[in-house]
Amino acid sequence: MRSIIVGTAGHIDHGKTALVRALTGVDADRLPEEKRRGITIDLGFAELDLGDVRVGFVDVPGHERFVKNMLAGAHGLDAVALVIAADEGVMPQTREHFEIVRLLGVRAGLTVITKTDLVDAELLELVRAEADELVAGSFLAGAPVVAVSARTGAGLDELRARLRELGARAPERAGETVARLPVDRAFTMRGFGAVVTGTLVAGEIGVGDEMELLPAGARVRVRGLQVHGRAVERASAGQRTAINLGGIDAGAVERGMVLAPAGRLRPTQIIDAHVEVLDDAPRALRSRARVRVHLGAAEVLARVQVLAETGEIAPGAAGFAQFRLETPTVALPDERFIVRAYSPARTIAGGRVLDAFAAKHRGRARAEARERLTELADADRTTRLALFVAAAGESGLTRADLAARTGWRDAVLDAATAEAAARGAVVNAGDVFVGRDVCARLMRAAVAEVAAHHEREPLQRGLARETLRERVFAHAPPEVFRAVLAEAEAAGTLVAERDVVRAAAHSLALSPADAALSARLEAIYAAARLEAPTFDEALAQAGDAQTARAHGRKLLQLLLDAGALVRVTNELCCHRAALDQLVADLRAFAARHEPDRLIDVAAFKELAGVSRKYAIPLLEYLDRERITRRAGDRRKIL
Repeated sequence: MRSIIVGTAGHIDHGKTALVRALTGVDADRLPEEKRRGITIDLGFAELDLGDVRVGFVDVPGHERFVKNMLAGAHGLDAVALVIAADEGVMPQTREHFEIVRLLGVRAGLTVITKTDLVDAELLELVRAEADELVAGSFLAGAPVVAVSARTGAGLDELRARLRELGARAPERAGETVARLPVDRAFTMRGFGAVVTGTLVAGEIGVGDEMELLPAGARVRVRGLQVHGRAVERASAGQRTAINLGGIDAGAVERGMVLAPAGRLRPTQIIDAHVEVLDDAPRALRSRARVRVHLGAAEVLARVQVLAETGEIAPGAAGFAQFRLETPTVALPDERFIVRAYSPARTIAGGRVLDAFAAKHRGRARAEARERLTELADADRTTRLALFVAAAGESGLTRADLAARTGWRDAVLDAATAEAAARGAVVNAGDVFVGRDVCARLMRAAVAEVAAHHEREPLQRGLARETLRERVFAHAPPEVFRAVLAEAEAAGTLVAERDVVRAAAHSLALSPADAALSARLEAIYAAARLEAPTFDEALAQAGDAQTARAHGRKLLQLLLDAGALVRVTNELCCHRAALDQLVADLRAFAARHEPDRLIDVAAFKELAGVSRKYAIPLLEYLDRERITRRAGDRRKIL
């Protein structure tokens, strides 16, 4: 069975609630004040079963004071029934409601002329003409116009037939995004606890699902589901749904909150959008204006930053603007919203979200923002993802960031990221996505930094990894640093070793004088064996008083890097051959002293041929290298 949501729209006292009651037998006015005053104040709901089509009605208030309530129910509509009373014709709220549903992107519906029993045929035709003039050039142009009387029942069968046709033609809702239900009512039901209702605008919700109420971030569990009064195990997009929630009190739930899968979406306070200002708006939409933004079921105050050079969007014109919301709310790309003046409250514009997590645009950045938003407005899914990633710069976006920005289901998100990577637009750096251009720029900067280091320090193997990260990748996550180094290695420009990064072409070519000094230093350490001199002593023995101490230390480091020397302590270095011989002598000693394999300091001094000054540092070095292990006052040879 097909299900559609149809919203009523029209001026106060034009018979919207009476029409719904005549069709469904349900009085959508539920509040005592509505009964007493005879007007709809808040949202009402009813269902019409047409056999192969089930219509869920959202009955909205028509009084200008309650337009904000009307807007809370206008999201998620598949079609609209524009209601015009035959005895009054088109009135101010008729026009405002019509503009609202048009700006919200509703693309199907019909016009219903009510109270036909109160007028003659001539006046009825006049109202028909007036209705045609109102909807000319819009999505309702050419749509059915049905004249009815809720009191006599005239025309109701034709209206049911037209509604069935609407349901049969309604397209399936897009299945790209995760489940999302903007809450338009919350109450407590005795024996059950908190219950929320709303139109499920995307995805599915099932009994037992773990969900989250945003922007509060409260984790809840679905204890029960009803669709139009019937208990179900799962609810699908396009259905009016009542949800019994566990883990929260109804008093903590407000209209405008959004129910979504736990940990999937995030609230935002800055959105970039394409905005259309109404022809009859009292004034242009200007920067710094305070407005009311109606997004989903929420009403949020905001400041506008128009991105046009003029700083305004004139009545009847369209353009890009940023809305800085005073309280957090949930928004996703392509969501439609309504903009109303702060005071007096009047609908002035409608918008489509392009970037729900925008950065503030200032000065010259506004021109770049306009260019980017122009691309976003018509971008396919993969291009949109790449633009989001590019805007994040060196910080990149994690997979969770992208899930929150787009609202896409896992399969859709994975396909988009894979396609963007295949196009070469983004780089997947271990589930942190960064723009290809950003990676290329970071790689160029890293190569230049390493090259500059080689020029300054030709006798060093390379630049310390951490130094390179701090200088070039300070604003990038570690995953991006590793990914760029891997790409540079694959390109043959850099070599990333355990502790340093060097240019692939870098070699330690010593001058004849440095090569000779290095050879003399190595010979001195080889001759000294385990009772090695300090560096200053070795440099003096090498007989090169002209060599600067710092330069000599660089030559010493080269010998350490090459493995000819081994650092035992900060001040003691020994020749590798001497240490290798010491280890061999220890193994032989252990073999003669099985099974305890123990040696004390005195025996070690004799074995190594060193004084205590050298014996203790050597034993501590052997402990660190796991050749020996302390056993009281002795060492066990491993």
